[in-house]
Amino acid sequence: MTLSSLENFFVNTSFALLLTSLITYWTSIIFTQLKALSVTGRIATILVNLSLAAALGIRWISHKYFPLSNLYESLIFLSWSFTSVHLILEYQNKSKLIGCISAPISLFTVAFASLSLPLDMQKAAPLVPALRSNWLMMHVSVMIISYSTLILGCLLSVLFLIISKGKNVNLKGNSYSYSIKNTKINYSTELSVQMETNHSSAIELSTSRMSLLQSIDNLSYRIIGLGFPLLTIGIIAGAIWANEAWGSYWSWDPKETWALITWLIFAAYLHARLTKSWQGKKPAILATIGFVIVWICYLGVNFIGKGLHSYGWIS
Repeated sequence: MTLSSLENFFVNTSFALLLTSLITYWTSIIFTQLKALSVTGRIATILVNLSLAAALGIRWISHKYFPLSNLYESLIFLSWSFTSVHLILEYQNKSKLIGCISAPISLFTVAFASLSLPLDMQKAAPLVPALRSNWLMMHVSVMIISYSTLILGCLLSVLFLIISKGKNVNLKGNSYSYSIKNTKINYSTELSVQMETNHSSAIELSTSRMSLLQSIDNLSYRIIGLGFPLLTIGIIAGAIWANEAWGSYWSWDPKETWALITWLIFAAYLHARLTKSWQGKKPAILATIGFVIVWICYLGVNFIGKGLHSYGWIS
């Protein structure tokens, strides 16, 4: 078996395992008493992570460069980042929700990379002179890990809006000191969670839904809080690399512009959360907007925009 065939085997294996992980995690939400389902999903995710790491490692060994030079490689690395962040967060929080949102988005990126991209975009090619730098690993890897972390945090905010049915949910009390282990909330202060209807009357939520919304809100905030510093480091590393390669820290390339927009969106989100000026629906909507902005920054401008980061598939 050639190295190329072995690489394809690991990618295809990861696709099958992700499908297994998706089914088991979603089933575990329905049949909550079957703990073996979530354990199976976790084991499948670990195997996916190892399979994707093996595929990237084989590509690195066979082509003598860190595999982040084209869209196919970055999508595989993004999928690996999703599973890595998922495993770390699940280990810390013991929450099934992370697996339920991570598995489908990981499956989508692997499927898009292996099934939708043209074959010439999947092939490795010699690096252009500007990419032959150690900054390739530093800048691109940190940016993609930040994207994966922010996307997962934003998806939790989308889930918050779905469960709350888009109503104004006021989470009163300290929303940053709850333990979400096994989705149980330790109340340090008395909580009152209410939902305001369009007629300004308040409907008191059930205790279970109140706890679920509180845990989702808290987890989303913590994950986005982790992804934002990574995004900041990645942008700074990119500016330094750009200065070395092209003699300018910032050139308002479409990718750079959208990276700045992404940074501003999540800076506004964290500012609103830290100052406690927004809670519940408003920051969730802002994070949902951030979800769209991240994908535009990662994929949209690479295809449609003409600049230093363009792949040129659509344009």
